[in-house]
Amino acid sequence: MALSSGPDETPPAPPHSAALARRADGLDTAFGGADVADRLAGLVAQAVGPVVFTTSFGLEDQVLTHLIAGAKLPVTFATLDTGRLFPEVYALWQETEERYGILIRPYYPRHEAVELYVRRNGVNGFYGSREARKACCDIRKVEPLGRALAGADLWLTGLRADQSAARGGVRLAEADAGRGLVKASPLFDWTRERALAFAQRNAVPINPLHARGFVSIGCQPCTRAIRPGEPERAGRWWWEDDAARECGLHVGPDGRLVRSKPPLREAPPAEALA
Repeated sequence: MALSSGPDETPPAPPHSAALARRADGLDTAFGGADVADRLAGLVAQAVGPVVFTTSFGLEDQVLTHLIAGAKLPVTFATLDTGRLFPEVYALWQETEERYGILIRPYYPRHEAVELYVRRNGVNGFYGSREARKACCDIRKVEPLGRALAGADLWLTGLRADQSAARGGVRLAEADAGRGLVKASPLFDWTRERALAFAQRNAVPINPLHARGFVSIGCQPCTRAIRPGEPERAGRWWWEDDAARECGLHVGPDGRLVRSKPPLREAPPAEALA
């Protein structure tokens, strides 16, 4: 008879989860110290299935789009159109496609779910409670992300470890057991200043809202410009008392954002990517 786990014991991970974790650890070891261009090339080369890059057209995503498109890597570009985005985001979307000669695959929320939500909560019902806001994020972001990543082996994101305290443990590659794939953040050890300097040197198109204090840009009614001294993500869901400032896209089944923070590596000089 199998023994059940005690209250202080952690049950063993399913074999598939363990295999994903080993793959992620191997990728992190192999490419974590490389420059971003080599990280991207190495990650994509090691993928055993489709590679999807989800962009929200933020600064980091635009840097990665520039590098992926420039290297002509076999990556699918995808974005989540929540229906509540800033006009500047749609303009940048078009500019990005034209600049790099790519098409970015859109994923929209299920209209039946949106209609039911608004009937029950009102058009801006997400201001009413954290539960209502998270339900809106689930409908407009989390469920469409599931469709965007269906069948993918590798998910590329623009996460950086210094975006918030909650993201401080972001590594280059991590196992996303819930989605059955490896999640990679090639800019995990970059600062915002470094990303901005790269974009300026390489004429990467970026959102003009960044210059107006909108550092992290999500849906229009849920985003404000940050004030001097505030952390990057303070402008997201600013009416909530929650320092994590997350919508659910990067939270696993266990409710945690990332694993514990690993030892820092020395990043390659920014000039190497100019």
